[in-house]
Formats: sequence, C-alpha cells, structure tokens
Amino acid sequence: MHRCCTAFACATVIAALSTGPASAQTPAPAQATPAPAAGSPGIYKAAAELAAQLTRATPTGGMTTSAVSNTDQYRVNIVHRETPAGAVAHPGNTELHYIIEGAGTIVTGGSIVRPTGAGAQATIENGVARRVSKGDVVIVPVNTPHWYRDLDGPITYLEVRFVAPVQ
Repeated sequence: MHRCCTAFACATVIAALSTGPASAQTPAPAQATPAPAAGSPGIYKAAAELAAQLTRATPTGGMTTSAVSNTDQYRVNIVHRETPAGAVAHPGNTELHYIIEGAGTIVTGGSIVRPTGAGAQATIENGVARRVSKGDVVIVPVNTPHWYRDLDGPITYLEVRFVAPVQ
C-alpha cells in the first residue's frame, strides 16, 4: 500500500478546493462535474481511501492515479509513477505537484520534441532540469512543457491542475 497523503498534502488539497472556481478557459473533461458552489462544505478524502484507490487503479503507461476531486475547474489527483513518461503540456491549465514519496528529475519549459521512431517518447529541448524529492513543490505554468525524465524508483505526488485565468 502506498503512503500517499501527509498532513501538508491534505491541507494543500483542502486549500486548493476551498479557494473557489477560476474563470473558464478550456472545455472540461467529459467526466468532470461542476465545481462546488461558494460556501459549500469542503471536500475530504482520507489517506487510507486515497491509498486504496491507488492500489486498485490499473496502471497506464507506468502511472496510476487516485482521484481526490475532478471538476470542470480543477483536477486533484494522487499520481504514482513507476517509470518516466513522455513530455506533455496542458493547454489552459496550471499544475502544482507536491512530491509525497520518491525522487527524480523533472524538466520544465523549453520545447517538446516528438520522436519519429515507434515507441519513442516525447522529450524536452532547452528546458530546465531540477531534482525533486519528498516535500518539494513544482508549479508548472499554463501551456508549459514538463517531463519526469529520470526517477530514482517510484515517485508519488499530489497533482493539482486548475484552469488558468484568461490574461
């Protein structure tokens, strides 16, 4: 079983969910529900419940997720990666990653390079590489490429993705 939630991570989730909805910029995923109205009770998920969801989840590309709350305004998940994955950028969304367990190298910024060979994963050119480990926080601005290039073993993090305000 994964130890997937610390007091700080739970406080981060509660704070992220209680700040109210951001202005919409991109369409919501099909499974998302509307964000709770202002003044609604907070959303709570126990660490044991999140760990059980993560244990039951089917890995996709070396990654499993445990949903905390996903709406049309934000997505909050516990993410567990066994292996690195290809580089991505999320149009219209900013992300926060709070490292719960494990360590590795994340690359942010630069440009995504899409390979032509079968099975090859997208990488990042001219990005900034940083070592991350338990307790670290990474904020990935809207439309910014990011990539967990190297892992020292499995890594688990709280991922909070929210709609970026229109500028």
